[in-house]
Amino acid sequence: MTDISITAANVLAGSGASIRRGTAGATITAGQVLYYDGATAKYKLADCDGATALRTPVGIALNGASDGQPISLVDRGPVTIGGTLTAGVAYYLSPTAGGICPVADVLSGDYSVILGIATSASVLNVNIQESGVAL
Repeated sequence: MTDISITAANVLAGSGASIRRGTAGATITAGQVLYYDGATAKYKLADCDGATALRTPVGIALNGASDGQPISLVDRGPVTIGGTLTAGVAYYLSPTAGGICPVADVLSGDYSVILGIATSASVLNVNIQESGVAL
């Protein structure tokens, strides 16, 4: 599995991005994919081969935070991801907690969750789509 290598300091919301705010429920780095844990009312790291809640991402973190600290995330729209993307390629939720990977790295048994499509070498247009099925 080859996740996108993200430089946290370079993660930025684009113009028109929809931003959520809440409380972190784990140690989070900007650029990681998050899900919302309704039992704790906190955002935690998502992955595509965990329990159902974990593979239901809601956005990409814009800042780093520790458990109990404020967190902001893009849930729809453009985000400069701080890593190198290939324009026109779909990017998926990784089985690595919080990770983002290209479609070619989604493995058998992983649940297919599209995070968005790259619009340039640095911008991901977030539009989360869950398939609900494992490959």
